[in-house]
Amino acid sequence: MRTTRSALVAVTAATALVLSACGGGGAESGDDTSAASGVGAFPITVEHAFGETVIEEKPERVATVAWGNHEAALALGVVPVIMEAATYGDDDGNGILPWVEDEIEEMGAEMPDTYDFTDGIDFEAIAASEPDVILAGYSGITQEEYDTLSQIAPVVAYPETPWGTTWQETIAQDAKGLGLEKEGQALIEENEAILEEKVGDYEHLAGTSAMWAYADSQDTSTLGFFTVHDPRVQFLPEIGMEIPEAVTKASEGNEQFMGSESSETAADTFADVDVLIVAEDNDQKATLQDDPLLGKLPAVERDSVAWLPENAPEAAASNPSPLNIDTEYMDAYLELLDGAAAKATQD
Repeated sequence: MRTTRSALVAVTAATALVLSACGGGGAESGDDTSAASGVGAFPITVEHAFGETVIEEKPERVATVAWGNHEAALALGVVPVIMEAATYGDDDGNGILPWVEDEIEEMGAEMPDTYDFTDGIDFEAIAASEPDVILAGYSGITQEEYDTLSQIAPVVAYPETPWGTTWQETIAQDAKGLGLEKEGQALIEENEAILEEKVGDYEHLAGTSAMWAYADSQDTSTLGFFTVHDPRVQFLPEIGMEIPEAVTKASEGNEQFMGSESSETAADTFADVDVLIVAEDNDQKATLQDDPLLGKLPAVERDSVAWLPENAPEAAASNPSPLNIDTEYMDAYLELLDGAAAKATQD
């Protein structure tokens, strides 16, 4: 898993494609909200990819690993005692995305401790935070990592596929582990309504196909793409866009979030793609436009590409969460998609 997770960090940094010692203010915020909303009966059993986890009593100290899980907890009124530092889209270098900072400040809570994932999950830091539960509903932890984390506290792992949990599934899975299942469903419905209203402001998204792509400037022999298992791809139909049939076919037999296609065949294989979604990180724009093979991709030729600003919050917002859907960053992402879609449909 270390290799897969590191690869995801590298790819996301290239494609844009997201916490006080042992303490913080997390327990108090979580307790108050949980008590007010009526926590479900414990013990609770949460099923996941590694089996099931039994949580005997209401968690008061919550740790999170990977991306999105701390945002689900915060949106449910629970401040983690520790979370992974953001390595992409962080606008001020403090390891916390802007919408996460805004939520914590609005709650009047202290910023949680964070740990650096550079060398993998910091098991020692998580153990030192003395959590009652560890949320990993959206993650790619391995069996070995799950087993190690389980020695610290009960772990709520992803339902089925590593890095394949949608934002709705992340909320539902993590909320279940917190004993806030009903609150989680209400949060999902609230954000879906917000998103539906936002999408109504854009006229070119509906019916336009889109594909996430990645071009490595050091190796242009293949074109990378996100498969149908990635939440960013699964998000496209939610905003009215379509997943190209070519991407669906190319994803067959590949359960990973990333796939690749030979540059020699990419233009033909992905001829049905109206919009490419690409970050400007690592010279990807120049690579796609200047390469004699990749430059023949129909979307590149007509410039119907949503170029996401390098290492920017709006690029990080492309992976939706309950804290970024109703933000200016999601608006900026949708505007970029709509602009590229307009170019694809102008004929």
